[in-house]
Amino acid sequence: MKNAKIVSRDEWFNARLDHLDKEKAFTKARDALSAARRELPWVKVDQSYNFDGPNGKQSLADLFAGRSQLIVYHFMYGPDWEEGCPSCSFWADNYNGTIAHLNHRDINMVAISNAPLANLDAYKKRMGWDFTWVSSLGTTFNRDYGVTFTPEEIDAGEAFYNYHKGKTNLQEAPGISVYYRDENNDVYHTYSCYSRGLDMLNGAYHLMDLTPKGRDEDDLPFTMAWVRRHDTYES
Repeated sequence: MKNAKIVSRDEWFNARLDHLDKEKAFTKARDALSAARRELPWVKVDQSYNFDGPNGKQSLADLFAGRSQLIVYHFMYGPDWEEGCPSCSFWADNYNGTIAHLNHRDINMVAISNAPLANLDAYKKRMGWDFTWVSSLGTTFNRDYGVTFTPEEIDAGEAFYNYHKGKTNLQEAPGISVYYRDENNDVYHTYSCYSRGLDMLNGAYHLMDLTPKGRDEDDLPFTMAWVRRHDTYES
């Protein structure tokens, strides 16, 4: 870490006031962006999906659990994987405890993965999570929402992720999708984001951003190379 500039309390206060102006501008810009996001058009979901969940077969509408809004976290967990993705597990540690609060604002949140339900249940128990997690295995859901790729797409460097075609060596990728259910039980897709768009769910990263070293990832072989499943960190 580079040497910090050491100043008097008065100098620190003045520098902090200057930065506060930037923070307020960012907050206002973020509020405006969020408002514009809510004005995006919707697409009716005509495809029928049957997920394997804790209550047997469940439709996308069932996952709302009686509410009008649904957030889906596309959790990376392939059909033949022994464990879920460590980075997605990091994200799950952050949103697991928030869903009770979302439920009281007419929002449900679930995770969906392209792996057998038994694998999801076992991993969920190991990690101590209690959010609803359903399997999309055998459906086109992951493909339809841009988080599962074929070997041919990967080999050709034409996996469509984060709204463009590009290279990846991943069969599964993370994402967030948002849906609305009306009084007729019709479901509409309102939003999806991927890649750095997922930062909004990770409170731990935002806490790191407050510290002198920040995320401290510049010298790592890749972003999040430091991340481990929470039960495998060394003391």
